[in-house]
Amino acid sequence: MKTSDFTTTIVVDKTPKEAFHAILNFRAWWSEEIEGNTDQLNETFFYHYKDVHLCKIKLIEMVPDKKIAYQVVDNQFSFTKDKTEWIGTKLVFEMTNEGSKTKIQFTHEGLVPDYECYSVCFDAWTGYIQKSLYNLITTGKGQPNPTEGEGFNAQLVEKWKLK
Repeated sequence: MKTSDFTTTIVVDKTPKEAFHAILNFRAWWSEEIEGNTDQLNETFFYHYKDVHLCKIKLIEMVPDKKIAYQVVDNQFSFTKDKTEWIGTKLVFEMTNEGSKTKIQFTHEGLVPDYECYSVCFDAWTGYIQKSLYNLITTGKGQPNPTEGEGFNAQLVEKWKLK
């Protein structure tokens, strides 16, 4: 039984401050389908992709230019038997200097290989962090899911036959 949390790392040729502000802007790298503030401490925002994934997330920790942590307060997947798999888990972004670059380590604490959603979530987080967030930080433009419901989520739904 594996119990290690999902983690992925990117290194960008930008300052920790630039990375920090990009991460807080979930609409620019995760999804335009977000209601609420993603950058205000103790505020909760709501994310959804059709009826496949609905999630409420609260910003619980901000250490400027170093760490951002969110807690999943509610979650529902249409494709898992256990609808609560993400509830209580944390999304943690840690920024450190690596020479003249910034290393960003993303860990989804509590998202473990034993979870039914793990393979889908592994693909999703890898794409969002290594591609969309990376591009947002390095080029100023991420690839979030558009409000029309297409984009990366649509690709995942098709790939994993979630509908």
